[in-house]
Amino acid sequence: MSDLQTPLPQPAAEPAPTCIQTMDILDLMSILPHRYPFLLIDRVIEIDRRKRLVAIKNVTMNEPHFQGHFPNYPIMPGVLIIEAIAQAGGALLLTDIPHRHTKLMVFTGIENAKFRRPVVPGDQLRIEVKVINWRTNAVKMSGTATVDGKLACEATIMCALVPNAATRQPFSFDPPADPASPAE
Repeated sequence: MSDLQTPLPQPAAEPAPTCIQTMDILDLMSILPHRYPFLLIDRVIEIDRRKRLVAIKNVTMNEPHFQGHFPNYPIMPGVLIIEAIAQAGGALLLTDIPHRHTKLMVFTGIENAKFRRPVVPGDQLRIEVKVINWRTNAVKMSGTATVDGKLACEATIMCALVPNAATRQPFSFDPPADPASPAE
């Protein structure tokens, strides 16, 4: 048998890649309605659609809440950590909603919120949300925020989709025609 007829060795089959999607800040801004200083996630590093999402928030001293919370010991307010968890949930939820530009995701409840350690400038929050229950217009999720693998915050949040008033047609008041007036 000549060298031309010798079959070449086949490379080993590689495992199928896992379905991990990411989003940068511009992708997030196309999904979430929030803007600076209230857009509280910087990047999505993992998505398992309709199940789980992991996002990153880089905490910097430039954020306006640190001017007063607290001037000599800056700590990220816990309510903003909860909001970051909700925004991560919004990024997960809104990626699967048709006509999402006509909707807003709003809080309907927060349960079992616990704060375990302070979050300070220089920290990187790793925010993970997991779907507990998903309905057409509402979702219940568990969320955690960690810094260097240590739990900083955990909560269960409930959110609902509502119409976005910014996309409503402007109100127009056309008074009914006066029956006593002649038609034009």
